Amino acid sequence: MKELCPQPPILRRRNNHIPYDIALNILAKLPVKSVIRFRCVCKSWDSSITTPYFISTHLNHNNNKDRDNGYVIHKPSSPPTPFDSPVCTVAFDHTFDRIYEVRIPFDFSSNCAQIVGSCNGLLCLADFRSLSTGDNDIYLWNPSIRKFKKLPDTCLGKVSFVTLGFAYHSENNDYKVVRISCRSLSTPKIEVYTLSSDSWRRVEISLTANLMFRKNFYSPVPLISGSLYWFAYTKEENCRRVIIMAFDVNSEKFKKLALPDDCFHGRSLHRCLALFKGKLAFIKCGRNEQRDFQFSIWVMREYGVVESWDKLFVVPFQRVAYCIAFTEYGSLLARCVTRVKNQGSKFVLIDTETLHEKDPGIQCTSFVANFIESLVLIDGANVEAY
Repeated sequence: MKELCPQPPILRRRNNHIPYDIALNILAKLPVKSVIRFRCVCKSWDSSITTPYFISTHLNHNNNKDRDNGYVIHKPSSPPTPFDSPVCTVAFDHTFDRIYEVRIPFDFSSNCAQIVGSCNGLLCLADFRSLSTGDNDIYLWNPSIRKFKKLPDTCLGKVSFVTLGFAYHSENNDYKVVRISCRSLSTPKIEVYTLSSDSWRRVEISLTANLMFRKNFYSPVPLISGSLYWFAYTKEENCRRVIIMAFDVNSEKFKKLALPDDCFHGRSLHRCLALFKGKLAFIKCGRNEQRDFQFSIWVMREYGVVESWDKLFVVPFQRVAYCIAFTEYGSLLARCVTRVKNQGSKFVLIDTETLHEKDPGIQCTSFVANFIESLVLIDGANVEAY
């Protein structure tokens, strides 16, 4: 009798399916360009990637990465020739070593774009020269995902002496642009644009009307702990004083802050406010007792407490210098005025802790802002792709 051969075992297929939540968790850790490509895999992935929850999760992962260096984005205050399109450079915070360049995909009448601010990878740009004439060409742009939108016409219309601030409203996961018009010591005219409603509205100031906000020419108005910070002049008892005005993005109310008590000693050639490791920094350029030039840098350790101003750094200079930018990780970009005829200015990057100087490779005065790649503005009303 023929012996029966044993039947082969039934082979079970391995389940190679990755659970949906795990797949999204993996996607949230990928670079922006990779995530954009994965939108084409299936409709469910595309739908999930464009949700506010996924965009925030991806952004938080990028913000929490352990890294020794942040990114900055900078652009010349004017193009080399009137026919050149403006180009931004993404670079390392500490060294300004170039990573890549991106061309601005929209035009301004003056061909001179100012970086108003940078929040979570979303840039706010405006026509720099038109800020004095009152034109309101303002754009939001995310170069990482190649999308932008032009803001609608403002409430105030064409006003002069305009200063702008750009902020992230964390409580509503929203973005705001603050536009202030203030000529001499008078009552400022203020309006706020909100991205979620895509509209402007007027905001009243409840503090003293005798104010004049000072423009930030090359550095964005700093956003720290949910507030934007401007220098302002105020007149009290027939005396003009310099103060800090803080605009709370949530309540849309202003608050006065005093400068460090010891910052008024000696003549001040230049002042600016900046973000330094999550704190408000005040930078003053002046002369010391030996008549040498120096930058003095204070940091407010506790918000709103004048006594918490702490003088951290003094950066000496052998020549006249102006602060162009002070990055979050402590690099000071300065424009030094040379005394050699026909040589113009020299730009230098200084590590404020080591005082090490470096040539940043910048040939002209530039707008500088912090930067991170993100998916913000991936979809929405009137958003254009290019």
